[in-house]
Amino acid sequence: MTNDNQESLEQRVVVLAPTSKDGALTASILHHAGLACVSCITLEQVCEQLDVGAAAVLLAEELVIQDRNDCLAEWLGRQPQWSDLPVLVIARTGADSAAVAQAMDLLGNVTVLERPTRVAALVSAIRTALRARQRQYQIRDHMAQRERDLETQARLGAIVASSDDAIISKTLEGKIQTWNAGAERIFGYSAAEAIGQSITLLIPPERHDEEAALLDRLRRGEHIEHLETVRVAKNGRRLDISLTVSPIRNVHGKIIGASKVARDITDRKQAEAALREADRRKDEFLATLAHELRNPLAPIRNSLHILRMTARNDPTAERVCEMMERQVNHMVRLVDDLMEVSRITRGLIDLRKEETDLATILRSAVETSKPLITAADHQLAITIPQEPIPLYGDAVRLSQIFANLLNNAAKYTDRRGQIWLSARPEGGEIIVSVRDNGIGMTASMLPKVFEMFMQADRSANRSQGGLGIGLTLVKRLTEMHGGSVSVHSEGPGHGTEFIVRLPVAATQTHHRQPSVNQKSTTLSQRRLLVVDDNEDSAASLGMLLKFLGTDVQVVHDGATALTMIESYRPDVVLLDIGMPGMDGFEVARRVRQRVDFHNIMLIALTGWGQTVDRERTRTAGFDHHLVKPADITALQSLLTTMGE
Repeated sequence: MTNDNQESLEQRVVVLAPTSKDGALTASILHHAGLACVSCITLEQVCEQLDVGAAAVLLAEELVIQDRNDCLAEWLGRQPQWSDLPVLVIARTGADSAAVAQAMDLLGNVTVLERPTRVAALVSAIRTALRARQRQYQIRDHMAQRERDLETQARLGAIVASSDDAIISKTLEGKIQTWNAGAERIFGYSAAEAIGQSITLLIPPERHDEEAALLDRLRRGEHIEHLETVRVAKNGRRLDISLTVSPIRNVHGKIIGASKVARDITDRKQAEAALREADRRKDEFLATLAHELRNPLAPIRNSLHILRMTARNDPTAERVCEMMERQVNHMVRLVDDLMEVSRITRGLIDLRKEETDLATILRSAVETSKPLITAADHQLAITIPQEPIPLYGDAVRLSQIFANLLNNAAKYTDRRGQIWLSARPEGGEIIVSVRDNGIGMTASMLPKVFEMFMQADRSANRSQGGLGIGLTLVKRLTEMHGGSVSVHSEGPGHGTEFIVRLPVAATQTHHRQPSVNQKSTTLSQRRLLVVDDNEDSAASLGMLLKFLGTDVQVVHDGATALTMIESYRPDVVLLDIGMPGMDGFEVARRVRQRVDFHNIMLIALTGWGQTVDRERTRTAGFDHHLVKPADITALQSLLTTMGE
């Protein structure tokens, strides 16, 4: 066997998966990442492959206990002194199972990866293990060369000397023994200045305990990989450093010192800080954008409520109002997501559950997707049960699930295609199918379709496919409602079917909020002052409150608000925050300074809705915080219950 072939074998990852399918999938992932691997089906085969050559072992925790003959443990125990073969164990969440404990005890150099394991994290861990193994090979080769040829040892020394990284060796007492050009470049000390000195020469005082702990670990034979810490250069500059530290053994295997590879990562840390700052600015921008979007939404929602109350005897107007209210609610929820877009990736989307029914949900979804379906001249066939199917959940989010699936079908079906939307009860579940005769999916695509930013086809004629988060939301929202979603396709050109399963609601009736059209007898006794520099928002809210039976005054700036409070003596002040001149916080502070105003309820009505914004209004003296556009039912309930 040639040296090249042997080196190739030594770079392999030996994989032992629970099933052959898992093994094939893992091999495909590693191959795609440019990593060589070989799949085995038994621990005996693993040991055979290790005899041939390998850089790391990857196996599931449940397979560790199958090593009843200690095959793998025995092989690892027979390693030469230079070798500490990395073993990566994929464990259940918590990483504290008996199998993992056994692996740590018996297998030595173990890295535990908790399920579910992201592909990027798996690949990164394997590459880290391969780098560690590569350094072991370097130590092996160095020892062999030193024994064979002093000239080869000198050549290796030249390689170390020319490295851009700082490569330093020290005794177990912390005395510097070798110092390369990279160390001089990074830390500023010459070899003459550094060799013989304590390694604490480079370590800030607050990190001395860290160094002592490192030395203790080295005495135990530990290898320390990519430890990020801080060191000090000769000129006093503090450096962010990534350290890889390995024990050095003599020919008898006794640990006599340590080698350190120190990489200056100061620039990387600064770049990361810049990215964090950019991310912070992005969040600020999104919050500001959401605030600006809420301002026009507020008068639209208020006006819709007014229109609905004044057109109750017109069936056409009623249907139009219902449709517009659904769409405004969709917009409000999208703005909410925009406000904290990170909630999507962290799974922190809030649900506002109430009793609803399947027909209403599907009707809203079809209404949302109809323009896209119509534009492509698709035929939509709908088959749903005639009897009501009760659901308990967030009506907007449930509608979003099916609208996203219908949109997906419309986008990935050629013009004049066919889409089927059907539903049927089965046991305690409702099963909803969205099927199309579109482009279909390959078998390899099916497991990935619910991943964030994943799209089946990015060609020009599919450019309307969006960012690829729709199906991720479908999966997460379905699961948040206690359901599940699956996808099926016979392959390219054979269409796709998504099947959503949701639990049917129990028969008990959930309490519903009173309709905005119902006037409380106590509202006529309330005196309300609306303060908002957005005149449309203020005027529409004032009109709506008058329809609800309250006595209302409207002003547009803070100074006028204080004057009006003095003369009008309102029970409630609905106060905008971001007004020019005297803002809502200042108005609230001045109101709270007056003893004779202590009974006034202050309600912040603002486009800012994050936690920090709510804390600021509470500190300023507000009693409640409502986000524009305010839910009029919640506002009405708040007004009717005040003082109780």
